[in-house]
Amino acid sequence: MVRVLVIADEEAPNLRAQRLRELAPELVLAAGDLPWHYIEYVASGVDAPVVFVPGNHDPEVQRFRKARNGSYTTSSGLPCDGPRPHGATNADGQVIEAAGLRIAGLGGCVRYKAGPNMYTQRQYDRRAKRLLRRARKSGPVDVLLTHAPPLHLGDGEDQPHEGIAALHGVLDRLEPTWHLHGHIHPYGQQMPDRQVGPTTIRNVIPWRMIDIEPRTPDAGSTGHGRRRVTTW
Repeated sequence: MVRVLVIADEEAPNLRAQRLRELAPELVLAAGDLPWHYIEYVASGVDAPVVFVPGNHDPEVQRFRKARNGSYTTSSGLPCDGPRPHGATNADGQVIEAAGLRIAGLGGCVRYKAGPNMYTQRQYDRRAKRLLRRARKSGPVDVLLTHAPPLHLGDGEDQPHEGIAALHGVLDRLEPTWHLHGHIHPYGQQMPDRQVGPTTIRNVIPWRMIDIEPRTPDAGSTGHGRRRVTTW
């Protein structure tokens, strides 16, 4: 069983350093629309890997080259201090193995204006197919981490909060134990879980603690340390 802290969309004033130490998560998942400095603050307060997907209010995540010695350079070869948020791994369009769990990620939301991390339904369909191809190489997926929910499964009625149609196919193919997302603010209301086959879909705003049992023993993992992260 892996103790997972999931955060999204709203900075939580009750997640101070002492509270993070008390919660003692083995993995942190961030579902988007959080300032980079907040994710970095959480990452600095836990002894656990941090995996995130960007939301529609986040800046474009810059891609950098990583040298064998651990240093980073920009695409033009200039040295830099690495992609932000520091201490976190971007799972957008990837399958990430961390703390013995496999996390498939798909960031952003359905496009309603110009800006980064927003895609049309057709673009999401292509992105979902690429994610499924990567997932086939990684084995069973424990968590589907997205910013937005599936279409008509906990989304909103207005255009900015429309759900992603392609996620239905992803859930059908991957059958993760959990699908965790943000984007739809609860505004103090209780947001019920939804069930699709074996998958529990949960809105995690602003934060939730979840115990997740890996679907299969992870032969490639040797522990829950911060650095044990693998990307497919």
